[in-house]
Amino acid sequence: MSITGKTQLICLIGSPVSHSISPAMHNEAFRELNLDYAYLCFDIKESEMADAVKALRLLNVRGFNCTMPAKVPMCALSDELSPAASMIGAVNTVVNDHGRLIGHNTDGIGYMQAVREAGHDIIGQKMTLLGAGGAATAIAVQAALDGVKEIAIFNRHGRSWERGQKLVDTINAQTHCQASLYDLADTVEMKHQLSDSAILINGTSVGMTPNTDLCPLSDLSGLHEGLIVSDVIYNPRETLLLKEAAARGCSTFNGLYMLLYQGAEAFRLWTGQDMPVAHIKEKFFS
Repeated sequence: MSITGKTQLICLIGSPVSHSISPAMHNEAFRELNLDYAYLCFDIKESEMADAVKALRLLNVRGFNCTMPAKVPMCALSDELSPAASMIGAVNTVVNDHGRLIGHNTDGIGYMQAVREAGHDIIGQKMTLLGAGGAATAIAVQAALDGVKEIAIFNRHGRSWERGQKLVDTINAQTHCQASLYDLADTVEMKHQLSDSAILINGTSVGMTPNTDLCPLSDLSGLHEGLIVSDVIYNPRETLLLKEAAARGCSTFNGLYMLLYQGAEAFRLWTGQDMPVAHIKEKFFS
């Protein structure tokens, strides 16, 4: 891929960004499809967001990704929000539509595609979700919009409890899905909710490297054969939760393909073309 006078810029903003796989993934996809785009990273603090977005608008970039701490402030800095981004309260993908910045959130879309990639159909069924942070919120909202029938959200009492209640209220008010909030410490309720759930999702960072000896469930007795168990974590590839679930006959998958497919949806929004997923998967995710 060579830079020309017509090359359009796409980028990632947030802090830190130097570890991101997005530049390699997107630039490889541009090369594969012979598209005249280039993807770069810019380390932007939350206090610098307004100036950074003003500059990106002035430079007429085609679009950009947002990572923490840029996701929430970008809602107010966008000219328009997709239904999912509005409900989630966070933006991870921005499209510059002839000067109008449209904020999207592709995290939930990425997760739901990862479910299908793993060979499962959870539409019309019940989901149990651990956590109410950014990833969990995106998954819950997209699942509700896509037609999941019921979501039982388990969260710790603390700073994020109010966020969890707001998420439940939003889903119940704006979708046909029924959402409920429970205390993560309530092991009896957890077992009850898992008994008729199609899938359990860990939407927290518990179990992520380097704390690989931790599990978000204190009681594993609710894990039963036939239950799908997934984790948004992809480092390690198999968390303690996934190991324990597999040992109990559950079908499991990690967060690697959520990462791939949220990027693929952003790529489609920017370019109007499908990312060469098979090529990207083989090169970066095998």
